[in-house]
Amino acid sequence: MKIKNFQSQVCVCAASTNLTCAKSRVEMGLNMKIVVAMDSFKGSLGSIEAGKAVAEGIRRADGETDVIVRPLADGGEGTVEALVSGMGGKKRRITVTGPLGEAVDCEYGIIEETGMAVIEMAAVAGLLQVPVEKRNPLHTTTYGLGEMLKDAVKHGIRRFLVGIGGSATNDGGAGMLQALGFDLLDKEGRQITLGAKGLKDLVSIDDRNILPELADCRFRIACDVTNGLCGPEGCSAIFGPQKGADTDMVWQMDGWMEKYALLVKRKYKRANPERAGTGAAGGLGFAFEAFLEGSLEPGAGIVLEETRLEHYVRDADLVITGEGRIDGQTAMGKAPLAVARLAKRWGKPTVALAGSLGEGAGKCNEKGIDAFFPILPRIMALEEAMETVNAKKHLSDTAEQMYRLWR
Repeated sequence: MKIKNFQSQVCVCAASTNLTCAKSRVEMGLNMKIVVAMDSFKGSLGSIEAGKAVAEGIRRADGETDVIVRPLADGGEGTVEALVSGMGGKKRRITVTGPLGEAVDCEYGIIEETGMAVIEMAAVAGLLQVPVEKRNPLHTTTYGLGEMLKDAVKHGIRRFLVGIGGSATNDGGAGMLQALGFDLLDKEGRQITLGAKGLKDLVSIDDRNILPELADCRFRIACDVTNGLCGPEGCSAIFGPQKGADTDMVWQMDGWMEKYALLVKRKYKRANPERAGTGAAGGLGFAFEAFLEGSLEPGAGIVLEETRLEHYVRDADLVITGEGRIDGQTAMGKAPLAVARLAKRWGKPTVALAGSLGEGAGKCNEKGIDAFFPILPRIMALEEAMETVNAKKHLSDTAEQMYRLWR
């Protein structure tokens, strides 16, 4: 077998026997290739930081091993940081309208290589930005998100990855749409007020004044919520209470949202308030899909595609992933499981490392993670375990010992 044909041979034998692949690579005098895609250890390490810690441990075990670290996120908190640091992007800081109508500073990422903006909705209209005593979805708005999108458009961006988890709003995306130039009007022909309460006065929708560049924009929405827009499983009923809504408010908002949906359906035939994900972020998913032709997709899948992880995995000998806690939720489709599924398409063994293990972690073995390991060397306080220097050391040490065993 000629060396130039080795890559194709790896792919063929990986589908059947990975041990043979690894052995062949060594016998041919080639270095082992390990791909590392770690989700963030929230409160301790970002995605790339965690990946580099794993790489350090592997190189201690074998300095000749080729280790490739790639970013990983699920579209929620940490997505901007992971993709900017992992794909040579940059951050842009601007001042926009916050969830309560005040001016706030926020950041979004720009990946120049692909001409894409990476935005976390929670950075501008997140629940954690609103003090508990001020949480009231009647008043919180997505207007600032629209301002972020507008800023990116004006700077030449036409591709968007938007994570919409963790919102403080229930305005159906109305504020965002208004910031982009949509006229959402009351019976007097005036813009409705910001917040969910504005929807009660909505009687007409006009898109003649929108940003013309929107026609050239593509929106991929990281959305892992499957709720529809209205009804007992809709955004108002399911998520309204955690945003400060009482029973009466939930009932009112759901009625306004239903009326809003009917108006939108008359104008945009593609609108479907029953589609899974339209109830995400207080109806923001519905606004993206109906008004901007956005696609609602699982967040981890979008990130894997945008970071071209498959390109690196297909000729790897081993894939390493992980997150702060591996449990039954991981097995239901979180980012590390998405990595494992991708690896299995190419017959690659996958190991996961975690800060801790929880109930149901064993289900991950059934879903594609071949083995998983906690990184703590002993019982310790949570605060000690989460200190960045400790987390890095424990991750590196565990990766080193795991790799020694694997080789």
